[in-house]
Parts: sequence; structure tokens; C-alpha cells
Amino acid sequence: MNRSKIKGVGHYVPDRVITNDYLSSIMNTNNDWIVERTGIQERRWFTPGKDTVTSMSVEASKMAIERAGLQTSDIDFIVFATITPDYFLPGNGVLLQRELGLQGIGALDIRNACSGFIYALSIADQFIKTGMYKNILVVGAEIQSSALDKSDEGRSSAVIFADGAGAAVLSVSDSDKSGILSTHLHADGDHAEELYCSDPGSSREVRISPEMIDAGDFFLKMNGNAVFKHAVVRFSEVIQEALDANGKDKSDIDLLVPHQANLRISNYIQQKMGLPDEKVFNNIMHLGNTTAGTIPIALSEAWEQGRIKEGDLLCLAAFGSGFTWASALLNW
Repeated sequence: MNRSKIKGVGHYVPDRVITNDYLSSIMNTNNDWIVERTGIQERRWFTPGKDTVTSMSVEASKMAIERAGLQTSDIDFIVFATITPDYFLPGNGVLLQRELGLQGIGALDIRNACSGFIYALSIADQFIKTGMYKNILVVGAEIQSSALDKSDEGRSSAVIFADGAGAAVLSVSDSDKSGILSTHLHADGDHAEELYCSDPGSSREVRISPEMIDAGDFFLKMNGNAVFKHAVVRFSEVIQEALDANGKDKSDIDLLVPHQANLRISNYIQQKMGLPDEKVFNNIMHLGNTTAGTIPIALSEAWEQGRIKEGDLLCLAAFGSGFTWASALLNW
């Protein structure tokens, strides 16, 4: 059976920088309040008329393909993770496929929010292992800023979420010393409404109505306390699960790349595991929470900064809406 490896990574974030001071000018908040609760100093929001989920994913994908040393025509499948597609239907995978000139290859969309990229990576890993595909483009991309309630009532989530895209090329590994060792996927739908956006939903007499708009049903809603309490538990569990499955210890990890949900969560996990700063990668401070985009964007930035070297043991972990949580352990 084949082993898959991440051969190249890329990312794109919008030019538009949203500072805490700007948010303080449109809602009742301030820089100290935001930094204390989230660790975020600034984030990127899309520029209407310029950025789309498709356009951002195109730029991230081109970068990842080039870094993988491949041609775009070498890609034979796409797995696209997003909860904010450009259209209600079809999914964003075919829109990316069209822009890359890859008409005819399969494109699969998944909606697992913050855990989406690891779910997508796991799916792609299975296809590579079975020999069905050789080079799979795995993408996580979001435009969350247009779904945020930017009033005082919605400030707890409006200060967190951001926009961006990340991509990875997963290929057949030419060495048994590099590649994905295992992936671990979990969910618990009992907590679906702790972090969700209810409309537009199909099980309504009318999908869009003035009443829905007035009620704010199109805005993201989050129970921050519930998310935090579950996240710190599930992150720890799923990271340990990956280590145990491969006979590894936390001290073997060269770099932990957690979903950038909240710097407080990442710091809690780091402290609990006893990992030094150089073994954990965070970029939420300047990019915010880009949902399915956080991990591939972080991987791309970490690679650019020389934080990832050949042979390194990486652990990816995520938790988010659903609730869903996941991890992947891999040798770079």
C-alpha cells in the first residue's frame, strides 16, 4: 500500500488588514479586551469585488503546486474544505477546478468547518494509499467576515474570525521515512448548536425572509465558553491518540500545528503537553481564525520561515463546529 506525503504547501490572505483599533471604532470593544481573550492583534478580511473563496484558493493552490515541483496538469483530484462557498451550489471544488484548467478530474467538497482541512487530508490520504490517485490538491479556504454580526451583540465572534486560503499537494511518497502516519477523525452532533449558522437552511418554507434577516439568523453564533471547555479536552485527546497509534511520545514532536481557534486554547495545550515555544506554531495573532484555512496557511508560513525541515515529525490538530475534532501525524 502506498504512503502519502505533503509535497508542497501554499497560502493566500487578503490585503485588507483589520486591526483591533478598527473593530473598536465599530463596536463596543478595545484592543486589550480582544488580545486578552483571543490573542489576536489583527486579522485579514476580504476585499469585495477582488477576493472570492475561489480566487484565494487559486493563488494558494498555484503556490503549493509550484513548491511541490509539479505542473498543474499533474493534479488528478481535488478535495476542498469550506463552509463559506461562493455559491450555495455547486461546491467550490469545481470552481477551483475550472480556474486551474483541470476540467474532467474529480472534485469533492466537505463541510467540517474548523476540522475541515484535516478531514480533507484524511480523505486524500486514503485515495493515495489505495492507488486511486497520485497527486491530490487539498484546500481549506473561507470568507467568514461577511457572515459576522459586527454589532456589540456579536462582538465575541466578530473579533475572532477572518478570511484566507491554504493548500497542500498530497502525493505518493517515494520514501518510507516521509509521509502521513495516521489520521484520526471524530464528531459529536449533540453540540451542533454551540457554534453554528442556522440559515439559509433548506428545511424552511422560504429559505430567505425578512424575518430571518431581522432575527440575525444568517450570522454565525457561538457559545464561546462551551467551545473553549470542549476544545481543550478534545485537542489533548486527539493529539495523544495520534501519538499512541504510532508509538510516539510528545517529546518526539518537532512541530505541533494546531487549528488557530484562539491563542488561549493553543497556549493551554502547549503548557499541558510541556512543549517549548519552538515546537508549536501559531499565527492567529496576525491572521485570526480562518476556520478550514488555518492549518494549511500555518503550514505554508511555517515552511517559509524554516520551521519545518525534512524528516520532522509534525502533529496537526483541530477542533470546531459540529463539534468535530481531528488530528494527523506525519513525517515531513
